[in-house]
Amino acid sequence: MTVCRLGERKGQVTKQELIDAVGQHYPQLARHTAEMMVNTVFTCMTDALAKGERIEIRGFGSFFLVPRAARAGRNPRTGADVVVPAKNALRFRVGKELGARVNGQAEADGNDEAAAASSLVRAN
Repeated sequence: MTVCRLGERKGQVTKQELIDAVGQHYPQLARHTAEMMVNTVFTCMTDALAKGERIEIRGFGSFFLVPRAARAGRNPRTGADVVVPAKNALRFRVGKELGARVNGQAEADGNDEAAAASSLVRAN
């Protein structure tokens, strides 16, 4: 179901657009409350990842860290050998429903009622 239209102008979605969308979807909330809600979600996600935890949002996807070992590298400017320290790389694995929707397929779980409601909302 399409709740809001994000990223239509520039082809990208900004944090401000997310805040505006929450405010439009819940008009009873003050603007600063919508901003606090969005900031809280991002803060919780950032804190969880910083602790090495996995974030899983059903139907959307999961964020997780992949450890990268230290390795030998080369400074491209000077050509000198350098040691690249170990680090964690952030990865995102797309969920089944989001993957199907991004690829223009019907609802991934086969829920025809949800697919019909979604097409009605998009048509309006």
